[in-house]
Amino acid sequence: MQISIVIPLLNEQESLKELHDWIVKVMQSNHFLYEIIFIDDGSTDHSWETISELSKSNANIKAIRFLKNYGKSQALHAGFKAAQGEVVITMDADLQDNPEEIPELYQMIMEGGQHVVSGWKKKRYDSVITKNIPSKLFNWAARKTSGVKLNDFNCGLKAFNKEVIKNIEVSGEMHRYIPVLAKNAGFSKITEKVVQHQARKYGSTKFGAERFINGFLDLITIWFVSKFGRQPMHLFGALGVVMFIVGFGFSLYLGIDKLFLNPTGRLITERPQFFIALTAMIIGTQLFLAGFLGEIMVRSRKNDTRYSISNKINL
Repeated sequence: MQISIVIPLLNEQESLKELHDWIVKVMQSNHFLYEIIFIDDGSTDHSWETISELSKSNANIKAIRFLKNYGKSQALHAGFKAAQGEVVITMDADLQDNPEEIPELYQMIMEGGQHVVSGWKKKRYDSVITKNIPSKLFNWAARKTSGVKLNDFNCGLKAFNKEVIKNIEVSGEMHRYIPVLAKNAGFSKITEKVVQHQARKYGSTKFGAERFINGFLDLITIWFVSKFGRQPMHLFGALGVVMFIVGFGFSLYLGIDKLFLNPTGRLITERPQFFIALTAMIIGTQLFLAGFLGEIMVRSRKNDTRYSISNKINL
């Protein structure tokens, strides 16, 4: 199998047949051995029925149906798990990603030796106010925080070497940061390709303004996990030491002052330094405990890529 095309979708019934026919045309014209993996993320329209009909005429179609909407990350995780191709292509089902880009993406992985090739929608057909400007701000923050120099983290059209998707866990809302996850796993050959972006032809977008808020929160999470996910004590322990030293320093000062310098002065408990010392030492102890608990959780954690599948096709 040369190419696996993983397509997560939610209520995209109108576009599925056109997308399928377009992909098949590109695959056949380039003589690729391929599979198309649709992941129906809890659609409430007739998307699954459309996929079932398409599968009757095309044995290369595989499909997974979730019991409810779990999110794009969970859908990609299921698709990656099922994929068998040497190169795995992800794309959205709304016809905004162009299947004509697939052959070049494939070549960049197989002949160019890249681990990840991310699409860059340099010219977009989205609203400037609600999508373009927030997206530029988001991508700038993602580059600065992750160190991965991509211009468009949100583009659904990406290509991966099979080894990449079999060695990373896409969970929560981390689908935007798969290149960052790949980098953290040791796959350093990450580049991008300018791809054609098309205006949405059917339906409406499934993402609102909250995706940018969630995106920034996820960015903080992935920064923390990449830096301290394996050894949380390095962060919490260090902060705990600093806070404990501050508290101990104030306690030592109060003790020396009361015993030797000003024994007839105010009671220690009446001085503000006492409460600073007490608070700092308590916080320091709590941070230490947080670090220990974090270390225990790291060693016993299970991934949160849970979802329930109601149906499959050719899997």
